[in-house]
Amino acid sequence: MNTIEQYTQAVNQCRDIFKKKTSDYGTSWRVYRTISIVDQIYIKAKRIRTIQEKQEQKIGDTIASEFKGILNYAVMGLIQLELPQSENDELSVEKVMELYNDKITKAQLLMLDKNHDYGEAWREMSQESFVDLMLAKLQRIRQILQNDGKTLVSEGIDANYYDIINYAVFGLILIEEGTHKG
Repeated sequence: MNTIEQYTQAVNQCRDIFKKKTSDYGTSWRVYRTISIVDQIYIKAKRIRTIQEKQEQKIGDTIASEFKGILNYAVMGLIQLELPQSENDELSVEKVMELYNDKITKAQLLMLDKNHDYGEAWREMSQESFVDLMLAKLQRIRQILQNDGKTLVSEGIDANYYDIINYAVFGLILIEEGTHKG
């Protein structure tokens, strides 16, 4: 498979989970503020890092399932940035999936542009680096929030979420290939 096919396969797994959870829970995540989504992603990335460092785990959820959760929370974060904050605004499954697909399309286009310039360097990176990069992106979002959303020369919150999505996809691709532990 080529990168686009692998990317699509990884995203389809995440999308399926997201759609099923939306059917089960609705859009209860609409109550999350940006910092809450950041913390949800942090919990998952920190768990992967802890498993990497301890070389063991006690809870059955796999590293791959954590990458899928990270991707889905980052998409939620992007949707929340786009829509007005509302605790009671329930969105239909169809509308949520339309928004989800839009964010994933933008993430994939970004990946293709970066792959062009960087020559798919991510294929030679460690899983640990993906997690560390995600944790750094989360720290950046926290700092942007402390700065009331303003940056002087840096990308905004959305750019960090898009990078997190792509790191999660890269992690899933390399797990699927057997290059990384899953």
